[in-house]
Amino acid sequence: MASVFKRKRDSRKRNAPWYVAYNDHLGKRRMRKGFTDKGLTEQLGAKLENEAMLRKRGLIDPAEEEAAERRKTPIAELLAAFETSLQRSDNTRKHVGLTMARIRRIIDEAGIETPGDIDIDSVEEVLREMLDAEEIGHKTYNHYVQSVYQFCRWLTAAKRAILPFNPLAGMDRLNTEIDVRRPRRALTPEEFAALVQSARSSNLRIQCFDGEERAMIYLISYFTGLRRKEIDSLTPRSFDLAGKPQTITVQAACSKHRRKDVLPLHAELAEILAGWLPGKALDQVLFPNLGKRRTWYMVKKDLERVGIPYETPEGFADFHAAGRHTHITQLLRSGASIAEAKELARHSDVRMTMKYYAQRMIMLSHFRKCLPARSSALDYCA
Repeated sequence: MASVFKRKRDSRKRNAPWYVAYNDHLGKRRMRKGFTDKGLTEQLGAKLENEAMLRKRGLIDPAEEEAAERRKTPIAELLAAFETSLQRSDNTRKHVGLTMARIRRIIDEAGIETPGDIDIDSVEEVLREMLDAEEIGHKTYNHYVQSVYQFCRWLTAAKRAILPFNPLAGMDRLNTEIDVRRPRRALTPEEFAALVQSARSSNLRIQCFDGEERAMIYLISYFTGLRRKEIDSLTPRSFDLAGKPQTITVQAACSKHRRKDVLPLHAELAEILAGWLPGKALDQVLFPNLGKRRTWYMVKKDLERVGIPYETPEGFADFHAAGRHTHITQLLRSGASIAEAKELARHSDVRMTMKYYAQRMIMLSHFRKCLPARSSALDYCA
């Protein structure tokens, strides 16, 4: 039987709240704060007793009730917890910031206040408005979807079970092939050789690197396929020139997929490094702050010096294109299988590698014209 009472310290206070004590469905005595009006508090007590009786008889599922309450958790509270989990998962600060910015924009513009408000229609409506306003392209649209999907998946994890299932499961992504905002083009071996030679013969420092340093950056990117920030992390200790095979190591903290990578070194690159690395301290960063430099500008200037256009109808020849993009294209040109190219390029999805294969088929005849009697772009760099 529920009882209504005031606390002793409040017994003489006119506006002090009443409390109700009752037994829950497990027989445990509970206390709940009521109202300043005794009659309303008695009604609350009767309601609590009735709900306890229904739970005891199995007409109300306590687990479902708890789940419903969790779905009403303020979304801001959950976003803060999710951000903390991303930070603890060894993600970069940039990745965490970008992911959270995307999620928060969707949440705010969709008017989502609790996790129970999340649904495909609400998310799609916001993204379609951004797409129609030409704020984003298809690729960025998919990045937004992935970010919010990741948040929803976190909400469904067994240890927290905020949601019983991912409300965005089955949400469509857009075809990025029909909306390429910045197409890239691989350089021909002849163009790449001219780029290296242009840097070596330059007396200018561009983005804090002299000509020889830029040439080495280009060569490492071309022969290894490493990304800009991965090259930024290299020291002489990253290279094993005495091993069989000779290798280059990218530490997990610097790799895009957060795993330690040990890649084979091309023999010609190993020969160049053997003459360039001596005299440098083992832990000396070879190209300081490369990840923060405008590397596209370096390539553009070095290409212009030898009369090679930075932009053509096929796309831009920025740093990523001149190095990694050309590296993967050359792997396929040299006869590597799709699976081998995927492994060496460290792609998580073979569909990414297939894009290079399609481009390689288009450019194959051009490559043959450029290299009638030579097998390596390095022949042009001598």
